[in-house]
Amino acid sequence: MGELLFEKLDHVATLTLNRPERLNAITGPMLDELSRALVECNEDPEVRVVVLTGAGRGFCAGLDLRDQASGEGLGGADIGGATQRFDLRNAPPVVLNKMDKPTVCALNGGAAGYGMDLALGCDIRVAADTAKISAAFTRRGVLPESGGTWLLPRIVGWSQAAEIMFTGRTLSAQQCLELGLVSRVVPADRLQEEVRELAVEIAGNAPLAVQATKRMMRMGQDETFEANVHHVFLQLLPLFRSRDFVEGVKSFLEKRKPEFEGR
Repeated sequence: MGELLFEKLDHVATLTLNRPERLNAITGPMLDELSRALVECNEDPEVRVVVLTGAGRGFCAGLDLRDQASGEGLGGADIGGATQRFDLRNAPPVVLNKMDKPTVCALNGGAAGYGMDLALGCDIRVAADTAKISAAFTRRGVLPESGGTWLLPRIVGWSQAAEIMFTGRTLSAQQCLELGLVSRVVPADRLQEEVRELAVEIAGNAPLAVQATKRMMRMGQDETFEANVHHVFLQLLPLFRSRDFVEGVKSFLEKRKPEFEGR
């Protein structure tokens, strides 16, 4: 079994980080494999929702510190070599941010460092009651290198984000819920079931409309209200001509569940 597991069912792709003996700590090959899988899911018309989770009792413990200590990790002494191994343009957090397909993080355990950034990069986070998020970067002499400094202030506000990251604090699942870092907290033994139900519910909607909605939400973070309204209108025009729009109206009038094709 590889370091990343892939499953596709009912238009939902589930990607599972698979180094449970190391709490799914990230290696270079894992990064490459995860990036490729995310790109493939975004391009696959059969995939409408992507779920990211971890095997075992942890989500992701961050970069593998054993590799870092030996100088063989992503931040080794050879800066040129490290740059070649760690191409930020194709790093999973960057790929996640560019994806039009909705992403759901099933936070099954601890998410520290790089794992925190991965979780924050997903559109929706559902946490097991045993899960934790740890911004331990400053305790290790580094900074959130994969999106955390951009994502966290936008999710919880500047002051809360500054306190969390400057102190290197670890947050319980309940604290994450109170701060809005996760959408809900569920019993650990029900996490995968509840996430699957949520993913299938999203996948049952018109995929082009869901993707356009996500695209406009993302663009809206960096543009004026007027500009976003204009871009939304431009997105709306092709949706009016889609088969899914016709099916959506027809199923409403016929009082039945719609059957969307993504066309």
